[in-house]
Amino acid sequence: MTASPLATAPLLHVGPLAIMGPVLTTWVIMAVITAVSALLCRNLALMPGKVQTALELLVDTIDQQIRDTMQTSPATYRALIGTLFLFVLVANWSALIPGVTPPTAHLETDAALALIVLGATVFHGIRTRGTAGYLAAFAEPSWVMIPLNVVEQITRTFSLVVRLFGNVMSGVFVVGIILSLAGLLVPIPLMALDLLTGAVQAYIFAVLSMVFIGAAISDTPHPVSVKKGNA
Repeated sequence: MTASPLATAPLLHVGPLAIMGPVLTTWVIMAVITAVSALLCRNLALMPGKVQTALELLVDTIDQQIRDTMQTSPATYRALIGTLFLFVLVANWSALIPGVTPPTAHLETDAALALIVLGATVFHGIRTRGTAGYLAAFAEPSWVMIPLNVVEQITRTFSLVVRLFGNVMSGVFVVGIILSLAGLLVPIPLMALDLLTGAVQAYIFAVLSMVFIGAAISDTPHPVSVKKGNA
């Protein structure tokens, strides 16, 4: 019987605990992002150099996207949104390293990211509106809508998983198939396209996270809309 291409064999064992490849790759990515961030931010100055200018531009871009999408001050949400974007971006691009399957091409990683967004949505919704105010939002515009609003909360979280998993996994499959059939150099254009796709998927994941959190903290039923210029 042919094994599922989505099946993951244990890479190593720590006592009774099996460590899968995506988990180890995720740890490495987190360590790299942390180390590089600490290295780049250790000598910040009032007169920024080229590296600090690039970092400030990245932060300003994230802040502006939060303002445009969530219609609120970005300070509270910058760390979460920025971290999600950087992790998904680096994880998607890790597919370009020979022998590495991006952790975002595995359902468990995408599910964990989506659950983080769900937890942040509930946390910031309660923090901003209070428990009663947040729960009352499920009865908008009428109490009859409570079941549908609860289902919507679940399905949009599931959609984050499916969207990220489907796009990243399809890219890995296509490049792998062409590489096995056509040789080493032919898939290079597709790998370049995979870079673009990985960046777009990271951006979409971050924007949808902002949309969901923005809806939870707003007092209006449909408060958030992505501007056409940012779509």
